[in-house]
Amino acid sequence: MLFSRLSACALALATALPAFAAQVEVHDPVMAKEGSRYYLFSTGPGITFYSSSDMKSWKPEGRVFAGEPTWARKAAPSFDGHIWAPDIYHHNGKYYLYYSVSGFGKNTSGIGVTTNTTLDPRSPNYNWEDQGMVLQSIPGRDLWNAIDSHVMDDEQGTPWMAFGSFWSGLKLVKLDASRTKLAEPQEWHTIARRERPAFTPDLHGGAAQIEAPFIMRKNGRYYLFASWDLCCKGKDSTYKVVVGRAKAITGPYLDREGVDMAKGGGSLVIQGDRDWKALGHNSAYTFDGKDVMVLHAYESADQYKQKLKVLEMKWDKDGWPTVDQADLNRYQSVRLP
Repeated sequence: MLFSRLSACALALATALPAFAAQVEVHDPVMAKEGSRYYLFSTGPGITFYSSSDMKSWKPEGRVFAGEPTWARKAAPSFDGHIWAPDIYHHNGKYYLYYSVSGFGKNTSGIGVTTNTTLDPRSPNYNWEDQGMVLQSIPGRDLWNAIDSHVMDDEQGTPWMAFGSFWSGLKLVKLDASRTKLAEPQEWHTIARRERPAFTPDLHGGAAQIEAPFIMRKNGRYYLFASWDLCCKGKDSTYKVVVGRAKAITGPYLDREGVDMAKGGGSLVIQGDRDWKALGHNSAYTFDGKDVMVLHAYESADQYKQKLKVLEMKWDKDGWPTVDQADLNRYQSVRLP
């Protein structure tokens, strides 16, 4: 009898306690809101994505690409199905999902775009239509890398694409009205870079460790976020987020000390600590009047696996973005079944 009562109590307790909840594991996260749901896209085979009603509990929604972009192996012969660094953008009732393919550590890279009228995979109108390659980098021809794209409109409604990783830094190029091709005549700008050591072979990225541009317009200024140093090194990762701001989307982007990001400037926003490493490849949004920074971080207590972080972003008295380091532990995503 006592055993039966104890068993019943144990069963009731186990039923009352929630099952262990896995966190969302992502690299290079970007987000959009359609209706009452948020959609999260990240680097991975076919581009993995999730949906949520609260930015905390996330339902896996599968992949954007069932196969692979038809042009991917032409731009990156070593392409293995792993699609990098998506960016989600909305214009005139259409969603544009920009993405990258590349050989790891090489600038055999290309940026493509696929479009849809909805992000809801249960909608009868849900259908991604790949528009092909927008931009390509070719070793020996280009001293820049066509990955890590981000697209936004300037105050006149002109679309621009920021992109880049290592080599000669972050670039900005004007797009045409279709948002799927470069505008002609072409207009290019270097918006951020770090010193590239002399005599570095052109085929190597070198030690100019900068990538992942993301531009946010706030209070009449453009804020350029970038990631410095090294991700993907486990406990030795040094990834961090820096920022500069400009009056025009083309720059110059100056940091807190007035140093141009195109000349090595950049003010620290957030970096790793004992619990979290490799903070970076961020995006930034205003949802329902609240500004948030979305990024990935490696959890020290979980063998440095990459985890989603959504941090409230505030602005100091001088108009610079700030996030609370303690929010790294306060925010914990839940991956739903």
